[in-house]
Amino acid sequence: MSADRSHESRDGHVLVLDAGSSSLHIALFAADGERVADRDASEPPGPAVAAELRNFLSEVPVPAAVGHRIVHSGPHLTGHALIDARVRALLADVADLAPLHVTPALHVVDAARELLPDVPHIACFDTVFHKDLPAQARTYAVPERWRAEYELRRYGFHGLSYSWALQRTAQALGRPVDNLQVVLVHMGGGCSACAVRNGRSVDTTMGLTPLEGLVMSRRSGSLDPGALLWLQRRHGLSTDELDDTLHRHSGLLGLSGTSGDTRDLVRARAEGDAAAALALATFTLSCRRGIGAMAASLDRLDALVFTGEIGEDQPEVREEICSALTVLGVRGGLLVPELADLMREGHRRIDQAVRGVPVLVVATGETQQIAAETRRVLGGM
Repeated sequence: MSADRSHESRDGHVLVLDAGSSSLHIALFAADGERVADRDASEPPGPAVAAELRNFLSEVPVPAAVGHRIVHSGPHLTGHALIDARVRALLADVADLAPLHVTPALHVVDAARELLPDVPHIACFDTVFHKDLPAQARTYAVPERWRAEYELRRYGFHGLSYSWALQRTAQALGRPVDNLQVVLVHMGGGCSACAVRNGRSVDTTMGLTPLEGLVMSRRSGSLDPGALLWLQRRHGLSTDELDDTLHRHSGLLGLSGTSGDTRDLVRARAEGDAAAALALATFTLSCRRGIGAMAASLDRLDALVFTGEIGEDQPEVREEICSALTVLGVRGGLLVPELADLMREGHRRIDQAVRGVPVLVVATGETQQIAAETRRVLGGM
């Protein structure tokens, strides 16, 4: 049943729906880009999501469009797209490439389209930011037959976050985007790094799926493929067991045995927890390796930029990463207290050195970016 709200003016509002594996963030933006309302749903995406959406819609103006965050576009969609029957089918076909993200997002898409059938629904993809990756950065070193038949390639993710962070970085530095070479690092539940040269992604740590790359909260990040073959052959682990363990029980959680949250681990380390200390050391080394690899794809490094929940709110982790990157011209001493209170502009330069690579923190802006991309697809609305 659709929501009967025809008596209210739409006024160019955009509803943004950002579904994760266990959460749903809902936000409404006015035509001028201002956030009108938002809510974190109490229920994870699934059959009950329709009631959550209906409750939210009963309290706000009817949107003129809905923007959905979809992590993976697959091989056939290279831009943000109006969701019709064809696009919906293509999304279902790639759900197994990002099962933690696409499957719950499709629950939300279906519920929202049923509630708002006369409103355009736009799929905003994290992969689009990386669509022009150079051939050498997107290609796996496997036989051409595999690459053609199975469409194996690297896609990259967190693109909506990177799009927002790149614009804010250019604003903070007072330089045009097309004259910047930066490394962007998104650190949240998922973590990745990206090299941007003159406004384009030229390398990134995630690949075919969001499992590749840096150590993450619960995901393993990159792992020797030989180890997986060995676990299957020698110890009989099933594909499902490997999938569940690598996606949900590895990363910081697997290393520490207690938590995938860096805040918990920083406290536990201070209390002498050796496993927490190892988890943080492994995580920060993984981040430094990723940043170094991304810097190697650039001609120079104009800035190092952190975003995402950990990137914004965990100064101890940022400091441990930056203090060991002097080889790149990045310096430590970046423990800025109460950073959130200082970020009224949505970004802040936190390095205090007169010389050295600027280090910035940018407040996460994925929902704002989705709203902007939705308007762009619809011609400015």
